[in-house]
Amino acid sequence: MANMQRRADDIEDAGEFDYVIVGGGTAGSLLANRLSADPKNRVLLLEAGGKDDWIWFHIPIGYLFAIGNPRSDWCFKTEPVPGLNGRSIGYARGKVLGGCTAINAMVYMRGQAADYDGWRQLGLTGWGWEDVLPYFLKHEDHWSGGAAPLHKSGGEWRVEQPRVTWDILDAVGRAGAEIGIPPVDDFNRGDNEGAGYFQVNQRKGRRWSAATGFLKPVLNRPNLDVRIQAQAERIELQGKRASAVIYRQNGRRLRVRAAGEILLTAGAIASPQLLQLSGIGPGALLQQHGINVRHAAPGVGENLQDHLQIRLIYKVKNVVTINELDQSLLAKAKIALDYALFRRGALTMAPSQFGMFTRSSPEHASANVEFHIQPLSLDKFGDPLHKFPAFTASICNLRPTSRGHVRITSSDAAQAPAIQPNYLATPEDRRVAVDSLKLTRRLAAAPALAAFEPEEYLPGPQVQSEEQMFKAAGDLGATIFHPVGTAKMGPEHDAMAVLDGDLRVRGIQALRVVDASAMPLITSGNTASPTLMIAEKAAESILRDARGR
Repeated sequence: MANMQRRADDIEDAGEFDYVIVGGGTAGSLLANRLSADPKNRVLLLEAGGKDDWIWFHIPIGYLFAIGNPRSDWCFKTEPVPGLNGRSIGYARGKVLGGCTAINAMVYMRGQAADYDGWRQLGLTGWGWEDVLPYFLKHEDHWSGGAAPLHKSGGEWRVEQPRVTWDILDAVGRAGAEIGIPPVDDFNRGDNEGAGYFQVNQRKGRRWSAATGFLKPVLNRPNLDVRIQAQAERIELQGKRASAVIYRQNGRRLRVRAAGEILLTAGAIASPQLLQLSGIGPGALLQQHGINVRHAAPGVGENLQDHLQIRLIYKVKNVVTINELDQSLLAKAKIALDYALFRRGALTMAPSQFGMFTRSSPEHASANVEFHIQPLSLDKFGDPLHKFPAFTASICNLRPTSRGHVRITSSDAAQAPAIQPNYLATPEDRRVAVDSLKLTRRLAAAPALAAFEPEEYLPGPQVQSEEQMFKAAGDLGATIFHPVGTAKMGPEHDAMAVLDGDLRVRGIQALRVVDASAMPLITSGNTASPTLMIAEKAAESILRDARGR
């Protein structure tokens, strides 16, 4: 960068690379690793956030301090959501190398085989379960040592069993069995129906982010350049070819040229925002903000899907939860010592430790809801824990039919886009929400929990009618941080498909979107590992195309 030359348009020349990757998060970390493995490829990774050099990026329970903190989170807010009774809610996105895997739940979850077979049935050849499983396995480092054919060891993405259990969670598991949710020891075999502790992306009690697994081991490669605090402003086009990225760093505007391809890996919020800022998107929206329409693509920013969690809280007795431990200095000291000496205990906790996948009602062919069970309770992230012992049973609709959008609010890249998840907009989603509350109450009333005398704190026993339940779902609902689909891939006849099956932006050369934006339909569970799978598959396609040029 020392040799940059000032250009007439006051943008400095930041050099040329074969591949410019925009976003150093989940997918970007993997792509940087794979593309720079060939020393002939010059690879640049641009990350708008900073280094993961804060202790709470690495101690698992640090998510409590990272989410909602401007040091680590972009701190987006949604537009008021009609289905949430007009509430605007926080929408966390990682602001650091590793992206959301530096602040998320660390839950290792592939989804269901039927998710990917559904993608294939949409016309996306090569995206069925049997097609994508090898890409999950390619980077997996499973605690079991690799119980083929469904698991593998030796890859960069570490998967371990949790290092702490709780009596209340074990009891919830027994309660699940009593209402028809059987115990399972692995949610990643293609059918995740059942109940059990989540496997987590950790190594010996420390968070294992995408940056830790994929990026840091290769930072010494001379052909890989990583630039942080580098906020992409737009993609430059020469005709219908993506040729450069304009970004801002330390108060300077810079242009980096791509001899090969530009790869957007900024996530389901920032990737469509950047496309729109670059003149690629819905024509009327771009014109509204004074942006020249370079390529009309009505699907850019549309099709937003997310898992809405409805958080029911139960006070309990005769059992220890995190709430009361948090109030004791002695208990906190013991927890800290246990972690310092043995890397185990409460500090290794993911946001959710115990999961349950089941059907909200009999008409569903497979599990359509997911419980995240926690031995704690609080009003929202960033708030203090409650002072009474309690557990939280969050339940989310795995396959929502509501669709939202992400749209720029200005031609200025520093201005946050409008995020409208549009939760609970369809009759199907409203039905699942009400059925989910009923199901959670059945779980809490099961005999296995009777010894703990669960008492519903939220929404409360006064909520009885279906109308009251639906209102309560709107009052309690919040994102579980799984936005996808805002630059979806699809067949050529789908006018709203932004990408082809190799994640290339239709109508624009040398430009791909390689992140959760590409999902046509959301997967049945946590979305970090499916995003890595997408990036793994894309890397193979990118390198194959380069060999053909």
